[in-house]
Amino acid sequence: MEHDAVVGRVLDGRYRIGARVARGGMASVYEALDLRLDRTVAVKVMHAGLGDSASDHEFAERFVREARSAARLSHPNVVAVYDQADDDGTVFLAMELVPGHTLRDTIVKEAPMSPSKALALMEPVLSALAAAHRSGLIHRDVKPENVLIADDGRVKVADFGLAKAISADTQHTATQGVLIGTVSYLAPELVVDGRADARADVYAAGVVLYELLTGVKPHEGESPIQVAYKHVHHDVPPPSERVPDLPAYVDALVARATARERGLRPADAGVMLHQLHRVSHALADGVRDDPELTLDLAPMTLLTATGVLDVEPVREYLDPDLTQPVVMTPAPFTVREPTTTFQPATAPRPEPVLAPTPKQPRQRPPKPPRRRRRGIVLLVLALVLALGIGGGAFWYGWARYDSAPGVVGLTQAAAERALADADLELVYTDPVYDSDVPAGTVVDADPGKGAQVLAGDTVTLTLSLGKLRVPQVRGLSEDDAQDKLMARQLEFGESIPRFSETTPDGTILASRPKQGTELKPGDVVDLIISKGRKPIPVESWVGKQVDRARTVLEKRGLVVIVDDEQYNDTVPKGGVISQNPSSGTLFRRDEVHMTVSLGVEMIEVPSVRATGVQSAEDKLRALGFDVDVVQDNVYYGIGFATRTDPPAGSMAPRGSTITLYVV
Repeated sequence: MEHDAVVGRVLDGRYRIGARVARGGMASVYEALDLRLDRTVAVKVMHAGLGDSASDHEFAERFVREARSAARLSHPNVVAVYDQADDDGTVFLAMELVPGHTLRDTIVKEAPMSPSKALALMEPVLSALAAAHRSGLIHRDVKPENVLIADDGRVKVADFGLAKAISADTQHTATQGVLIGTVSYLAPELVVDGRADARADVYAAGVVLYELLTGVKPHEGESPIQVAYKHVHHDVPPPSERVPDLPAYVDALVARATARERGLRPADAGVMLHQLHRVSHALADGVRDDPELTLDLAPMTLLTATGVLDVEPVREYLDPDLTQPVVMTPAPFTVREPTTTFQPATAPRPEPVLAPTPKQPRQRPPKPPRRRRRGIVLLVLALVLALGIGGGAFWYGWARYDSAPGVVGLTQAAAERALADADLELVYTDPVYDSDVPAGTVVDADPGKGAQVLAGDTVTLTLSLGKLRVPQVRGLSEDDAQDKLMARQLEFGESIPRFSETTPDGTILASRPKQGTELKPGDVVDLIISKGRKPIPVESWVGKQVDRARTVLEKRGLVVIVDDEQYNDTVPKGGVISQNPSSGTLFRRDEVHMTVSLGVEMIEVPSVRATGVQSAEDKLRALGFDVDVVQDNVYYGIGFATRTDPPAGSMAPRGSTITLYVV
């Protein structure tokens, strides 16, 4: 088995790399443990060597751009990017780990699937793309492999590695004009001129929808070039060619999204999402055929009148530059050959002619009747037909629609009333923070003011959460505080430990910036976390002066208590004889107990003059003295004490030696 040098490493001192879960042309994805936050994440590591040369430098830049692009999006259907860094040449992203499988796995196992299920799978994909398009980003690599389905059913769009800001000059090529993307899902304009906008994502989403409905890709070939050629020159066929029971309006939705002319596609994923909702409602209501919905959804193309459309109604007008009528019809529905044939007018049979006589001139055959009346009748019929078709086109294309009311800037209650009065349904997407819009006010509506809608259509509202401020985190655990920051769309920076005499270990003391500071989504907040009470070292003060010990320990916040004072022959007066505790650590306001020396005990030497030697010696020893008996200068041997040294009445330390003189 090939050894993977990344497995087991700790990147940036934070992410311990585990098993590899996916491998692509530019990077591999690993399951990893975030040691700082103690959570499992996905780490995407760019392959070694990419970015070393000038030609590969674009890959590294695009890899970093993925982090910046995805980090701009805060949407429940977009895989979140947490971090991006370079660890000694190893460029990586830390992302949300989505346990589950890809949409490709679902297609392999379940496609072709019912249109209701296919649309249900596409709805979160389009919702994620719509959020990207609203933010000015296009994905540029929409395909089943980049749609993740979690074990709990959540659908998330991943891999914004090709994402780029939308502009008129957005190119789909990297170095040397090489196409980047997956050829089976490339819009025709990307193959022809390399230009991409939001409609390229719509085209790819339409191809994915076709694949969900049929189980196969619309265009196959022996080489990528052949597939790209078919995208440019061939329409995506109606899914009903492979699944005959599909309603025509489902075919129309796929045809609209995959129109080769990008001007005929929905303007962005938000518009396609609105159209998908209309089709979903029709399916949920059990509608088998809805010509109006079909006509509304299908792209309009111009065909010369070589036939009559199978789908009614058709829109026809007379072009003065053409000799035949022109028909506007939904594509790509089939055209059947005309059944009416035109026969030339038969000339009237001439009467028999007799041989001429001198008296009778030769008769000429009668002239055929003029066709002026017939031309007038045909002209009138054409005008009536044109008026009828024009009226129908006006009805189907414009008159039957209402304009969506403007609700942006209204309160939630006012917006609900306005939509109810317009007979429109509403749903809410995730609220967003907006410094300029008060909380509870509508900040976005899809479709917006003035858009063409039908009664019963759904409008998606986004409410403002108001200004984004740093929340109160004091007193929370570190995990709870981080969750609270993430719920406010703020990023957690780092934990800053500090001692606290009042807050338990592991509890948040404050945040930086402090609570109430106004920020923007994605800004970083650090957390100041308690390490508990600060330990205070205690050393032994035995033999040292108690006054010095008290000064030092009380300055540290400890309390010195003298339990006892004792005479001590070895410890000077005021010195510490013993202490408890004698070493280790304590906390602020804890007590240190000490026994202090009174010094050596002094005893008055008694008078023993004229006392028998034994009696004098016993008396001195009883007081704690040692006795040394010596003969006085005049010694008679009678055995009586004459004097002591030190003399009687003086003070001498207990245990000291008293010299006893005898005669």
